[in-house]
Amino acid sequence: MYRRHLLLGAGALTFVSSFAPAAWAANAAEDFVSGNIQTGFDILNDRAINPDQRRERFAAFLLGLTDAKRVALFMLGRYAAEAPQADLDAYVTAYQDYATSRYQSYFSLYSGQSLRVTSSRERAPDDFVVTTNLVGTNSAPMEIDFRVRTDGAKPVLVDLGVAGVWLALAQRDEFLSVLAQNNGDIKALTTHLRAARQH
Repeated sequence: MYRRHLLLGAGALTFVSSFAPAAWAANAAEDFVSGNIQTGFDILNDRAINPDQRRERFAAFLLGLTDAKRVALFMLGRYAAEAPQADLDAYVTAYQDYATSRYQSYFSLYSGQSLRVTSSRERAPDDFVVTTNLVGTNSAPMEIDFRVRTDGAKPVLVDLGVAGVWLALAQRDEFLSVLAQNNGDIKALTTHLRAARQH
């Protein structure tokens, strides 16, 4: 299910100066994933705290890694420009709760496993895909890709992908379908997200 609704001489000097910024950005994206995503797993695997506390800690942690507003508005496509600001604000809040719940449920499937960065590639300037393997004691390694933007004050996570399926892109298709069925009414999508978070 989560797979469906389911993202781094003069000639020598010229060569180095041309590629150093991209290499730095790739390293920043890789370091961001290897350090932060594993921390997320550690929170979800911490049995010393109760489930409610784990959810609260993970939610706060995840919001610190993502640009939720940026992703939320991307999901709306052309409808974002047509919606009243108050409706957009309510939708972004609902999306943050929805996305946190989805990421938590997704990561919980792999509790007890460790993450190892294997490579990264640049999709576009400041836009990297970091490839990782999740390794557990009782299962074969699973490849998960993380899409990271490095054009802000710090790297941010914008999507993750498994088996070629990107979570945010799959969700965008779902969101646009809901909007199309409701004449572009953002309030209808907000209601849909709040209901979906309960399941």
